Amino acid sequence: MSRRRRRLWIAAAVVVFLGISFELARWLSLENVEQSYIIKLLAAETRGDRPAMLADLHDCTPVCMADVRFDASSLRRRGAVKILADQSQTAYALSSRSGFTRIAWDTSKSPLPVVQCVVVSRSGNVISGLTVRLLRVSRPIYPTTADC
Repeated sequence: MSRRRRRLWIAAAVVVFLGISFELARWLSLENVEQSYIIKLLAAETRGDRPAMLADLHDCTPVCMADVRFDASSLRRRGAVKILADQSQTAYALSSRSGFTRIAWDTSKSPLPVVQCVVVSRSGNVISGLTVRLLRVSRPIYPTTADC
């Protein structure tokens, strides 16, 4: 094999490796995107900011709006939102998928943690790109060990 041909094969392999690495990094970063959207929603919730909560939720139904009204009035807290645990049904999805993310959170000023479910929708695929949308947030779950 000539030196030129070997260099072309190496260059092609590097391009393929970089392309796969880019796609993999983009796919793995979706977990952070989902969590940052949820933290933004919960921060609005702790401020009692219904309009900001509704702006973060896509296609919010009348039942969803009732839950937002309840959450905004009853879950007001001071301090920054801290995620204690999350379990996502859409984690690492390769294509479109919807499901619950069970989130346990509190603030530095709250006595007890809050557990809620957020309905998350991912659309697209790993090649063309996935988008994350929050569809609904539940009222607090009691007991906190219950599923969504």
